[in-house]
Amino acid sequence: MTPIRLNKFLSECGAASRRKSDELILQGRVSVNGKVVVELGRKIDPAKDSILLDGEIIKPEKKVYFLLNKPKGYVTTTEDEKGRKTVVSLIKSNAKIFPVGRLDYNTTGALVITNDGDFANKLIHPRNKFQRVYLALLDKPLEFGHKEKLLKGVFLEGKKSKFIRVEFPKRKDFKNVRVFTTEGKYHFVKRMFGLFKYNVKRLHRESIGFLSVADLPVGSYRKLTMQEVKKVLKTN
Repeated sequence: MTPIRLNKFLSECGAASRRKSDELILQGRVSVNGKVVVELGRKIDPAKDSILLDGEIIKPEKKVYFLLNKPKGYVTTTEDEKGRKTVVSLIKSNAKIFPVGRLDYNTTGALVITNDGDFANKLIHPRNKFQRVYLALLDKPLEFGHKEKLLKGVFLEGKKSKFIRVEFPKRKDFKNVRVFTTEGKYHFVKRMFGLFKYNVKRLHRESIGFLSVADLPVGSYRKLTMQEVKKVLKTN
């Protein structure tokens, strides 16, 4: 097996993120073949080396990948200090899974959940431009001029942002709007409409890239196929 950085190995084992794994190493909590490692950048061979965290042997978890049609009333975290229900509680898995990106508490739709950090980074990194499609219900009809500005581009947080496409799935109903974007900023769709004084009353993410929840009832999930996983991982 090809040697890998120790922090990556810890992350793949579900011990912590790579950044947090660096902290564990600096704290002297990780040992390799019986010797405590405190320098960053150390490479190990998972097939030959024995790695312990706090005195316990750790091994990589089997990678799991799920597509959830998130229901309302769930937070997109692994745990919540307020005691609210989390999206990971909807998935039957013994792995240390986490949601990829975020959806608001009352926003529904496509959400990927996994324990593979590299896969997650591929899916959410801006350079890979995975398209998100949202169906929004506005408090008032979207004006044509505002639609054109949202497509041309507006400034959000000092940076130019835009929708790639805007559609009206219901004929002559300009409150129901389908938007296409490759941006994943926090509250992006709501804040874009908010620039023009629209309130998003309901929001549903229909898809992320080629992963759609069109055939998944709200609250249910499925495993990703290996073809789907490989397609994401091959993204440059």
